[in-house]
Amino acid sequence: MTSITRRWLQGSLLITVLVVVLAESLFLYNSYQGLYGGVQRAILNRFSTIEGRLQATGTAGDTGDTQASRSQALRRTVEQFEEKDKFEFMLLDSSGSVLATASGTMNQNLAEGKDFYQAQTSASGTGTAIFRTPDGERVMAVTTLVPYAAGGIAAMRMITSLSLIDQQWQRYLLLSLGVVIAVLGFTLWSGLFFVRSIVLPLAQVEAAATRIAEGNLENRLPDTRYNDEIGRLCRTINQMAEALAKTEKMKNEFISSVSHELRTPLTSIKGWVETISNIRDPEDENYRKGIAIISAETDRLYAMVEELLDFSRLQNGIQLHCEVLDLVAEVTDAALFVEARINKEGLHLAYEEPPEPYPVWADPARLRQVLVNILDNAIKYSPPGGTIFITMEHRDTTVSISIRDQGRGISPEDLANVKLKFFKAKNAVRGSGIGLAVVDEIVRALGGTVDITSTLGQGTTVCVILPTYHPGQEHLHQPI
Repeated sequence: MTSITRRWLQGSLLITVLVVVLAESLFLYNSYQGLYGGVQRAILNRFSTIEGRLQATGTAGDTGDTQASRSQALRRTVEQFEEKDKFEFMLLDSSGSVLATASGTMNQNLAEGKDFYQAQTSASGTGTAIFRTPDGERVMAVTTLVPYAAGGIAAMRMITSLSLIDQQWQRYLLLSLGVVIAVLGFTLWSGLFFVRSIVLPLAQVEAAATRIAEGNLENRLPDTRYNDEIGRLCRTINQMAEALAKTEKMKNEFISSVSHELRTPLTSIKGWVETISNIRDPEDENYRKGIAIISAETDRLYAMVEELLDFSRLQNGIQLHCEVLDLVAEVTDAALFVEARINKEGLHLAYEEPPEPYPVWADPARLRQVLVNILDNAIKYSPPGGTIFITMEHRDTTVSISIRDQGRGISPEDLANVKLKFFKAKNAVRGSGIGLAVVDEIVRALGGTVDITSTLGQGTTVCVILPTYHPGQEHLHQPI
């Protein structure tokens, strides 16, 4: 039994059972009081009528004639009692013995009961008892003391059979028990049905999540017809599996691409090492050319490895050592750093340094890495003779750096994914393909954003937006 089902049985169902049992008890109690109390009230009403008639005989004195008159009136009432088929009406003496009955049968067995003794000790002068006759019949006896002296008559007593009342009570009991069983049965069935509608999908979610965790990223949960929490959870699991599958695919493509990028310079290095190993003259042109190529390819490998290490550090968490920086000075330094390479590639740089400083709270090393990475991409994708534009804009709370090239651009289907880790666009040139992912991670850690716009055949613009420094910002952008 699952824990959810067990908790429901121990919680909600138990409360329902207690409520139903309480309702059943109240119903049976009220029914009992209504049935058997109604019989008692009917007898007491008849006693009240008889006492009213008795009062007519006079209450002013307690002479022998008056008592005899009352005794005679009571005996006449017993003899003329019209409901002999429903009640046995008796007159009792002070010891509880039967003096007269409506049926004329002096059955002393019917005189035995607690009702007479209860009437003698009760403040109201009334007593009630339910017992079985020697024949096994359940009866109710109600006794009330005569309010006025009536010779030897001390009490009036009525006895009636409870057979019909017992049958009615049993019908109530069986009906109520049937209702209780039906309510509890329906509650149990509907509750288990509802719990199963939760437990079974959750079991499917658990099984699917286990298979996904084991690497089966093609596993999917079946569509549910309910648009509730379970349905949304199933759709979220499916979306997660699709995202993981997409990431896994990009990772595999990334590994393949990086392996190819690493193999190319290694092959060149190995080839030139074999070539120059056979050259004895350091002044030989091929010797010098080989050394230069080996050095360039080694730098290329070093840059790629550093980029991969940076990306790994960002994924695992690194510390940002932030301070107040002049963003204008940082951009200018980055432009000067790549200017020689821009000129070497036959490109032009268009940058006009703003006259006033733009203060930001950032890590200088990481900010330099962001700017150099973006400029490196702009250089790689620019055509010969193209221009790279750097513009800066200061607003009330933010400052932005836009770097635009005139290169091949990025296709619309790739533009939404260029900042994802492991993603490499179809028309990408050499490189690991994680430069923009690293840029995005750093800028987001600094509280900024990276926006990329591009048009095929016209170029790409990368805009870095950072918050302007304000006092108290020092506690932000702690180590990530």
